[in-house]
Amino acid sequence: VQLQASGGGLVQPGGSLRLSCVTSGFNFDYYAIGWFRHAPGKEREGVACISSSADDNTYYTESVKGRFTISRDKAKATVYLQMNSLKPEDTAVYYCARFSGSNPIAGTWATPFHYESWGQGTQVTVSS
Repeated sequence: VQLQASGGGLVQPGGSLRLSCVTSGFNFDYYAIGWFRHAPGKEREGVACISSSADDNTYYTESVKGRFTISRDKAKATVYLQMNSLKPEDTAVYYCARFSGSNPIAGTWATPFHYESWGQGTQVTVSS
């Protein structure tokens, strides 16, 4: 099982970035995939999650609703996180991870405990 995140960088406030999570080694269509972020001095935070290809339900933490969009490309076994209207408080290392099942229940999507495999992080810095 492999997940590889990329697409981070330095962007000015109000700018956009698209993160990619390329996966391999498992049935991509079956599992939900989530994005987390970890900023210095803060706990790891669930940012967004998308359920299996059968449902494509999406979940977002409140602070990114309306600005971030998670999506999946079955043909490329890749999950994207489109981030618009970026703010300095979005600065963090972003990770993608495979959920333990296909469709999270209640608030489990935002809990790291429920994720089985993690990719390496990609740094996102929002600064002028």
